[in-house]
Amino acid sequence: MIEEYLLAVCEDGTSSEIARALGAIARARGITELAHKTGLTRQALYKALSGEGNPELATITKVAEALGLRLTLVRAPKNKQDAA
Repeated sequence: MIEEYLLAVCEDGTSSEIARALGAIARARGITELAHKTGLTRQALYKALSGEGNPELATITKVAEALGLRLTLVRAPKNKQDAA
């Protein structure tokens, strides 16, 4: 269910919405444990995953890996690619 939620947000969401979705998942799983796994402070995680922050790709990658996820890039459908 978490993967489906995140996939839906990643398909149509903004970077802020994606960060906020990761934050919701992180809070559900436990920020303290996530901080330990990523080597980031709880405060840094809250800020980066609030939707208001602008986390670096390295931070997003660490969070995804700590949550048992992996970032993958795929070709966008042609109609979305033309709009970009």
